Amino acid sequence: MNTIELFAGYLPGLARDQVQHQVLRFEDARQVVLVHVPVLTPSQVDALVQRVKAGSQQHLKTKSASEIVTLIDGVIQRLLDVNHPVRQQAQAVLPTVTGFDAHMLRVGLTRYLQSFRAMQLQRFLAEDFDNPKILDEFQPRVTGGWLKALGPDVLTHVWAGNVPALSLWSLISGLLVKAGNIGKVASAEPLFAGWFAQMLVELAPELADCLAVVWWQGGDHAQAKAVLSQAEVVMAYGSNESMAQVQSLVPASARFLPHGHKISFAVIGREALDVRHAPDTARLAAQDVGRFDQQGCYSPHVLYVQRGGKVSPASFAQHLSTELGALQQHMPRSALSLAEGQAVAQWLQGFEMQAMQDPSVQVLGQLQDAWHVIYHDRPIALQPSALNRCIQVVAIDALQDVVPLIAPCRSLLQTAGVALAPEALLGFAQTLGQAGVTRVCGLGEMTSPLAGWHHDGRFSLLDLVRMVEVDASAEPLAEQFSGYRV
Repeated sequence: MNTIELFAGYLPGLARDQVQHQVLRFEDARQVVLVHVPVLTPSQVDALVQRVKAGSQQHLKTKSASEIVTLIDGVIQRLLDVNHPVRQQAQAVLPTVTGFDAHMLRVGLTRYLQSFRAMQLQRFLAEDFDNPKILDEFQPRVTGGWLKALGPDVLTHVWAGNVPALSLWSLISGLLVKAGNIGKVASAEPLFAGWFAQMLVELAPELADCLAVVWWQGGDHAQAKAVLSQAEVVMAYGSNESMAQVQSLVPASARFLPHGHKISFAVIGREALDVRHAPDTARLAAQDVGRFDQQGCYSPHVLYVQRGGKVSPASFAQHLSTELGALQQHMPRSALSLAEGQAVAQWLQGFEMQAMQDPSVQVLGQLQDAWHVIYHDRPIALQPSALNRCIQVVAIDALQDVVPLIAPCRSLLQTAGVALAPEALLGFAQTLGQAGVTRVCGLGEMTSPLAGWHHDGRFSLLDLVRMVEVDASAEPLAEQFSGYRV
């Protein structure tokens, strides 16, 4: 069996032989991938943080936002090139490391990277800043005075590994606001952030000391605290339990921006269920369910389908099962771990027992299938699935019937995929927003948020900066001390 050895992370100022490493082993039927992750001492952590802090002040903060966009775009264009060595390496090893199908990774990675090209990044900046030049120099305020946005000297990221390359979102956000970035990779996907950092530095060597990519073992509070205690802003991704652990290590003076567990769903109106549209609607829904096997916070767990269309909700559930079966042929589900397999089996068996007593519940497919669709002919509340292409289809009479069904999950709601008539879209989106949803998108695009989306209802860039104001009173007073004063 072929064995590949790789080193994860990016550590400016530290030679590889100066750092201890731990080996993470990943294996599938094709190959073994051994990833050496860095294990830093407290003194190395402190030196690294200080180096990144100084580097960001000297080099990153002196560049314009447009220059930074151009540099990021340069890296992204290389990563989009399927012939680039790093892209080829990613496609060769990430299926083994993450367990996701190689075709799914190729398609998903390309769609994801497209969000970070120059045009998309310019929109990203414009989404949060009416005048992006506010990141470069003081800009006039309408009410008088001047205003400038300053990114932190040290922005620490704690990344999850459930979706490949997830780290790019916050890392690029940090670069756009000219922060010194220190990111902690997850053991489940420790490679992509380091690749990006190395490629950025190859393109712009002057940024070599402006970012670092580190690792520590989950539960290693000593090393985590050594990094987190020196941050001005901390962005973290993961379960609610891991967010609580991270927060306990963040100093009170730092801004903590957690992205914990969320749940998403979809709503399909009767207009999307005529004979012509229903198969395409089912195909779009299958894409949202199948991409990355529902591992993202934006993946649907329940589809609410309105009665009254030419195709009934029960028939739509059959269409969805067929489309998930077709998806399995060219984009197979990941191999399940023992725990994942047991969770899916327990989830399915619970509904099989329920279906024996309740004719309103139907279980489509078999246990050995790589996807599972449960149909409910009466309303049920939103609830998490077992992931890994397990989905419930619930019939509703009216769109408004969804509101009480999602109410118990209000604090956890994130994305709602919709397939609705135009006259219903904005009104129902307002209803969903009032119910706690923070993103409404077209069905089929749930796992592909646009650049600049307001993750969990917050600002991607504005939350990272602090504003410095020059009050209007300072300018006329300064005029009194000018050399040209008459």
